[in-house]
Amino acid sequence: MMEADILLFMGQSNMAGRGDDQLAPKVLPGAAWEYRAVTEPDRLVPLVEPFGVNENREGGVWEPGMKTGSMVAAFVNACYRKTGRPVIAVSCSKGGSSIREWQPGTPYFKDAAARFSACLSFVESQKVAVHSIGMVWCQGCTDADNGMTKEEYKEKTLTLFQAFQALGVENIFLIQIGNHREQPDLYVPMQEAQEELAASVDTIFMTSRSFRTFRDRGLMKDSYHYKQEAYNLVGEEAGARTGEILTKEAGKTKL
Repeated sequence: MMEADILLFMGQSNMAGRGDDQLAPKVLPGAAWEYRAVTEPDRLVPLVEPFGVNENREGGVWEPGMKTGSMVAAFVNACYRKTGRPVIAVSCSKGGSSIREWQPGTPYFKDAAARFSACLSFVESQKVAVHSIGMVWCQGCTDADNGMTKEEYKEKTLTLFQAFQALGVENIFLIQIGNHREQPDLYVPMQEAQEELAASVDTIFMTSRSFRTFRDRGLMKDSYHYKQEAYNLVGEEAGARTGEILTKEAGKTKL
């Protein structure tokens, strides 16, 4: 019987990936499977980049052709090296999305919840032994662009996390957003909110802060997005940290 960790990869464009899949690492044999809840809900397929490229649902998360190369391949490789268990990965990320659009009852939330539920049901039917269930989250740039306060962002993000934990997610693995290329201080309130959530809730873990360093390292491709090298670096860091947490079996208490 295969034992695996289920991870939902959610957020906005830097989770979806705006890099170059040809420059992403190849997924190690046996390291990860993608559950394609929209296009192939009756099987697990070996994870490849661009991750989630065809997982578009009308009325839900819909961005055909936008996912071009992400952090996920690097993430699952690093996680697998730590745990020795494959990841079953579910894609549900939408470029430009606000935290308001991910609140319970919204189309994006309903779509993500449906994908998650379908994955759990399929995995159960295949007699996979699930070691842990988590969400990997990277989002917040749009809300900073729109002037949302840190307090509102923090409250709405926690509401989202609690709602998914009520559905069965155990741990939240945060990837902190980076900086706007031309306005480097613009995203600081959202970064602070993410730090405070990770510090105050024992099931929320900060797994990478490296996006914040890439503006000064020339690894941004435009005002908001990163070159594939940057996605690979963040994926490696966040995946290794997540694997360490899962190996220690930390943070199993629900919110």
